Amino acid sequence: MSDITERSRTEGPDTTKESSPGARKATRRGGGDPATRGRTTIADGVVEKIAGLAARDVLGVHAMGSGLSRTFGAVRDRVPGGGTRSVTRGVKAEVGEVQTALDLEIVVDYGVSIADVAKAVRENVIAAVERMTGLEVVEVNIAVSDVKLPEEEEEEAETRIQ
Repeated sequence: MSDITERSRTEGPDTTKESSPGARKATRRGGGDPATRGRTTIADGVVEKIAGLAARDVLGVHAMGSGLSRTFGAVRDRVPGGGTRSVTRGVKAEVGEVQTALDLEIVVDYGVSIADVAKAVRENVIAAVERMTGLEVVEVNIAVSDVKLPEEEEEEAETRIQ
């Protein structure tokens, strides 16, 4: 081997020179910060679950989703093997590489300020999604589909078999 080839092998950008005879050569592998090696993708359903749980935590939110979706959900919950209560009911997310947008449909309790509840839901959802995913939440659209009156009974599907 020529002297130049040997020197370029031992003194390249990925190695360090020996500081003392017999010392071990340290080598750097890869390049840069380990966090920048590879990609992380987050599914729409993950963001929907986070947003659904965060929205339900707000005082004044009675339920999520429209009346029809809540009825179907109640039926599905009663069927053996139908799964657990869906935390994504009433939530739709569009997830990009660095941003996400959310649409929520909520039912509020009677007597609360809808504007205040919507603001609190928006703030709680944005904080939870951005903290847990690192995605920028560009918008949270909230549709109030119903108001739960105090004298209304809970909507539950009638079962034929008891």
